[in-house]
Amino acid sequence: MNGRVIAINISEKKGVPKKTIESGVFQVDHGLVGDAHAGNWHRQVSLLGIESINKMKALGIEGLCTGKFAENLTTEGIVLYELPVGTKLQIGETIHEVTQIGKECHTKCAIFHQVGNCVMPTEGIFTKVLKEGTIKSGDMISVIE
Repeated sequence: MNGRVIAINISEKKGVPKKTIESGVFQVDHGLVGDAHAGNWHRQVSLLGIESINKMKALGIEGLCTGKFAENLTTEGIVLYELPVGTKLQIGETIHEVTQIGKECHTKCAIFHQVGNCVMPTEGIFTKVLKEGTIKSGDMISVIE
């Protein structure tokens, strides 16, 4: 099962849409360097498939783009939320381990207030970085054993 990175997204504050960057450095025990959600915890990196974003667009919600759901990596070609916790992914130069599928939204973020719904709680996934390196737009994503 292979996919690819559509976009790398970053923000300096939590709860806001992220801006897209060309490439990002991902560190072990940290996540995306410079991102507000990075740190030594189990949700270092967030991923959301473009397919999930397109579901929201199909509801007639305008202005949706990569980073709008505060995901670090927007992907294509892999049904992320069907990957079991513990799955290892090679993404560009890096290796990640899936640590969580979906999340509970305790406070409704800017995205929820704008669109009235959010796919991140059910279809987004989180990883921790096992091998650091750079990820850039267009990089392949491979499920590894």
